[in-house]
Amino acid sequence: MNELLEILTDLHEDIDFTTAEAIFDNKIIDSFDIVSIIAEIYDRFDVTISAEYIVPENFNSAKALFALIEKLQEEN
Repeated sequence: MNELLEILTDLHEDIDFTTAEAIFDNKIIDSFDIVSIIAEIYDRFDVTISAEYIVPENFNSAKALFALIEKLQEEN
């Protein structure tokens, strides 16, 4: 989780991603950020996030995103 928080904080230093909710719905992150996040997740976690998982629910909080990463790691 710490590594994911580092990825998110690198994009937006002013946001506390440990408690932030609805970060996509509230436009804290945008589609360009999501592309960067997906690339960083691939590099650091060796996980590919396919198009079917690129939905707001998976990107609205660090917890939701980390749960997705764990799910994808288990599937591999």
